[in-house]
Amino acid sequence: MHSSLKHIAAVVLSLFLVFGSVPAFAAAPSGANGNQLEPISQGTGSAVLDNASYFGDLPDSTPVTVDIVLKANKEKQLQNYIAATVNPGSRNYHQYLSVSEFKHRYGASAKTVSDLTAYLAKNNITSQVYPDNLVVTAKGTVGDFNKAFSVHIRKAKLKGKTFHATKQGPKAPAYIARHVLAILGLSDYSALTPKAIKQPVGAQPKDGSGPLNLDPSDLIKQYNVQPLYSKGLSGAGQTIDIVTLANFNPSDAYEFWKEEGINTKADRIHVKPVDGGSDYNGYEETSLDVEQSGSLAPQADINVYVGPNTDSGFVDAFASAINENHAAQISVSWGLSESAITYSVQQKIEDPAYAQVFNQLFEQAAAQGASLFASAGDAGAYDATRDLGTYNLAADNPADSPYITAAGGTTLPWSGTLQRKLADGSIAKADISVTKERAWSWDYLYPYFDARGLNNPDGWLNYYFVGGGGGFSSIFKTPDYQKGVSGVNTFTAVKLWQPGADFSSVTRLSTPQIVTGTGSGRNLPDVSLNADPYTGYKVYLSDPGAPGTNSGFVTYGGTSVVSPQLAGLTALMNSGQKDRIGFWNGQIYRFARGADSPFTPLNETGATNDNLFYTGTAGTLYNQATGLGTIDFAKLDQDFQAK
Repeated sequence: MHSSLKHIAAVVLSLFLVFGSVPAFAAAPSGANGNQLEPISQGTGSAVLDNASYFGDLPDSTPVTVDIVLKANKEKQLQNYIAATVNPGSRNYHQYLSVSEFKHRYGASAKTVSDLTAYLAKNNITSQVYPDNLVVTAKGTVGDFNKAFSVHIRKAKLKGKTFHATKQGPKAPAYIARHVLAILGLSDYSALTPKAIKQPVGAQPKDGSGPLNLDPSDLIKQYNVQPLYSKGLSGAGQTIDIVTLANFNPSDAYEFWKEEGINTKADRIHVKPVDGGSDYNGYEETSLDVEQSGSLAPQADINVYVGPNTDSGFVDAFASAINENHAAQISVSWGLSESAITYSVQQKIEDPAYAQVFNQLFEQAAAQGASLFASAGDAGAYDATRDLGTYNLAADNPADSPYITAAGGTTLPWSGTLQRKLADGSIAKADISVTKERAWSWDYLYPYFDARGLNNPDGWLNYYFVGGGGGFSSIFKTPDYQKGVSGVNTFTAVKLWQPGADFSSVTRLSTPQIVTGTGSGRNLPDVSLNADPYTGYKVYLSDPGAPGTNSGFVTYGGTSVVSPQLAGLTALMNSGQKDRIGFWNGQIYRFARGADSPFTPLNETGATNDNLFYTGTAGTLYNQATGLGTIDFAKLDQDFQAK
């Protein structure tokens, strides 16, 4: 790769690292002047702010919306309380908090909030405090924010994106700054992306059993869900929250359920725009999330929180859902990659502010008894190829949070002879055979891609680096519930590619190599279901913003399918529970160690069961390609029922 491209890759890599950099503030020393200005971390990193092209001031009258995120109080006690709510031996088992109780126990103090809102008002900035006393949404003009936080917000452009930003980091009086975790919105640069992947064209089998185009009934059969319906569960009385950054056509979901013959509750979709909502860029993701989750819990309501594709929009969408506290299950299928582990170590990154903003909200949700699910990513172990274009091992955020259940992906068995006529008249052809459910990656399709002439840098990202996300977090430590589980923090891998020293280039190995090693940090994913677009699910779509126009079924996959499916299935199980199931992870790792585990580990070793790097290890309960494995939902429901 040319040196200029290497520089760009390094710049973008730095961006996502600094998103998770150590907060730049510290409490003022005893006796220090409380009015002395101290720096505050802002969500957008210096790689964007320093390398953007600034081409003009924003008029002082330009309206701006900013999130000021306060630090949770007694966070370690909060984490202990969450663990107790899912521990049958604790007196706090299933004693979930209301939003008000959370606020008084773990939110910022009333004085901290009043000090902040008074300071904002003094600078003509209005504010809305979320009920948890953690997130304050502030609205004012560019001139107001420039004055209040000693910044200079300007027009900027980077990598084809136009946005506003300030190179100077925000500052505030020490009595304010020492309580602030981060400010998001002084820049509206964002690289958050949906995880849905459409089944590629040009892969029509000459013979065989696939590719597959599945219905919800196929999932129900594959993962033993039918016993739940047989005992009368339907999702009745439950609400599913979808957090998304794209608008959609609700009528598409109703038509999907009708076409699939699923008898659903009428008028069940409630669209909740946050911060003005969003456009239709990524509407396929939102449509998929609603259709898949709603099909599995047909009598549940669905709240769709649609925020703008900005950091503050993403925070506010979560904050709205979690503080309204209507749903016992929440799904998100948007995210971005973590930074390279090696660079994180080099920069001594610890407890990153950007990731911690979301983690605090997820801790609140867990304390309130909500089960959260996030897609683990769709670039296999190389999540950074999606948004950075680099080839380091990386995990996905927000699935990396210890307080969210990371949804991984598998491929179901199928076979076929794929063929495509090329421009020169020749036929690209390959025989495909997947004999049993495996970790999802498209290395099993490499012979077909090779025959099509795609084995080059232009084809690698869209074809060769595709699979279920998984690996080790470089941001969050290994949570207690994963410790001691066989396979956690050790791995077996199939080395298919050799990245360059700076991760900006990669070479394909002629012969895959089996390697072993150890890792640290939160292990991802937690569980896995079918996510391969070649064994994907039908989605009903019409043109964005034009319901009924050019409508019909298309086939999608990606771990973004799994996350809403898990939310729907949790709503199904919750409809038969006395109390909310609550935080999954604190329970499922215990179930996996039981005598009759609801999980089937996919622990075969080798290139027929990998996510482009990680594979299984014989005898273990966990691997970083598929987590604890696939789920028998009848058994899982029984485990959640048992105290």
